[in-house]
Amino acid sequence: MDAAVLADAVALTQQRRAFALATVVWRRAPSSGHVGSKAIVLPDGTVRGWLGGACAEPTVVREALASITDGEPRLLYLGAAAELTGDDRDRIVVPMACESEGSLEVYVEPFLPKPQLVVVGRSPAVHALTVAARAVEWDVAVIDDGGRPSEHPYPELVRTALDLDGLGITRSTAVVVATQGHYDDVALRAALATDAGYVGVIAAEKRASSLLRLLHDSEVDDAQLARVHAPAGLDLGPVTNAEIAVAILADLVARRAAGELRDAAPAAARPEARDPVCGMLVYVDDAKHRAVHNSVDYWFCSAGCLRAFDANPRAFLT
Repeated sequence: MDAAVLADAVALTQQRRAFALATVVWRRAPSSGHVGSKAIVLPDGTVRGWLGGACAEPTVVREALASITDGEPRLLYLGAAAELTGDDRDRIVVPMACESEGSLEVYVEPFLPKPQLVVVGRSPAVHALTVAARAVEWDVAVIDDGGRPSEHPYPELVRTALDLDGLGITRSTAVVVATQGHYDDVALRAALATDAGYVGVIAAEKRASSLLRLLHDSEVDDAQLARVHAPAGLDLGPVTNAEIAVAILADLVARRAAGELRDAAPAAARPEARDPVCGMLVYVDDAKHRAVHNSVDYWFCSAGCLRAFDANPRAFLT
């Protein structure tokens, strides 16, 4: 099971998809989770793998989504708070009083794709942009239709066919067309067919305007053309190829800092209710155990908590 989870994590990383990996690092029996048990939590709340029972999973999912949002790992403790006396490790404590009486520590680690730059073309500006983007640790791919990889500073990044499939292009990706008039329209059409959050063209103002008119006349709709930044980058006037690269990368970094070039946020928070018996937060939309007392709805993490509540509601509502 854990090998399958790790293989899934590798595949998600290669697909440039965000996820959190949760691992049980300590347990006190009885608990259905075991040390080393792993699960992947996707931004929509989907869980792949196994960590523990009904009480543990909602908490782990909640914290995993928060981890994907803020990019920070966290250590969770799920169990009786009294066990932590004298232990000063930094963690999120989730008291549980369920009938299983077990406890878990779960380490939640976010895996977020780096920002991505895809450059189409072959020129000194492409070389300079590739070097600059790698220097700030962006994922970089170069598309050079018919080019020679040996001419690039990072030949292992070069694909010699105009094929953007398989690059994992998302809204966190910037695609920059630098084909210098060779196949500008074809490259720009390919870029607009992706979900890239930024599409730019390295070209002088006159050539850029001509290119956009060409695509407009060939029935590329205005909404798509509005995505194109042409010329790409900050306007620095006549500058060198290295300075063009800096101008483009500075613009992309500024956009990312402003909240652009980022993938969709995790799913919106689901409605929750606190189990009046054990104190656990329960997802209302899929809770299996519910009771109505004095016309008020209560939800429970397990049949045991529901049974205890039904036997003496007043003991838990005071």
